[in-house]
Amino acid sequence: MKVTTGALLMMLTFGVSQPVFAETAVATVNGKPIKQSIYDYIVKDATARGQKVDDNVRDIIVNKLVSSELVYQEAQRVGLDKQPDFVAKEELARRELLVNAFLQDYVKKNPISEADTKAAYEQYKKELGDKEYSARHILVSTEAEAKELIAQLGKGGDFAKLAKEKSKDPGSKEKGGDLGWFSLGGMVKPFSDAVAKLQKGGISSEPVQTQFGWHVIKLEDTRTTQAPAYDKVKEGLQKQLQQRQLEKLLTDLRAKAKIVDNSAPKK
Repeated sequence: MKVTTGALLMMLTFGVSQPVFAETAVATVNGKPIKQSIYDYIVKDATARGQKVDDNVRDIIVNKLVSSELVYQEAQRVGLDKQPDFVAKEELARRELLVNAFLQDYVKKNPISEADTKAAYEQYKKELGDKEYSARHILVSTEAEAKELIAQLGKGGDFAKLAKEKSKDPGSKEKGGDLGWFSLGGMVKPFSDAVAKLQKGGISSEPVQTQFGWHVIKLEDTRTTQAPAYDKVKEGLQKQLQQRQLEKLLTDLRAKAKIVDNSAPKK
């Protein structure tokens, strides 16, 4: 019978053998109690995950708790809990648990509304547009390189061949610069603006600069497209909105905090 072990592993880090005489012990090991609350949490967690917790599973949980307590006590006996690396890991683990608990609680108390999700969907449809583009590009480091490529293409040079030879984009280089189908909203603005001005089969007459470098672009084709139904993207949009919400929370907390960074080496 498989039992959820997440809580058991946490116990090895944080320990459950500290005497708490006001609380019932599910078992004792060498006179040290294993708290009932730990056992109850594991049962609750297993149940929430859809596992049926019968008497056999309960025995397995208790046996695992006893086994981990034995190892925990032995680790203490040899002094592993006093080693600097362990102390640092323990603090980081506690911090991560508390941070995650807070963020989960925050998301629960601040759910994304249906109105906000639908507004995000309308913005998504706007950015997606009603057309998709198929294009190739050659990415180089300098404007001069890009202009030289445009000159070669103007003399009949093969775009795909030049892309394989000259492009610095590892994702499309071996495909002759082919970027596949994309919406303008999925590309950085200087690139999408240049693509939108091209006719089918056309090549950019001037190099296009983005944060990645200098591009020479060829538009292969266009096709009409339709945004996926709201229900298909609703969950993903809500996750994006939640992420932005959490990013704003962190920004606000930073703005209110007094932060002193002592990590930089002193000159």
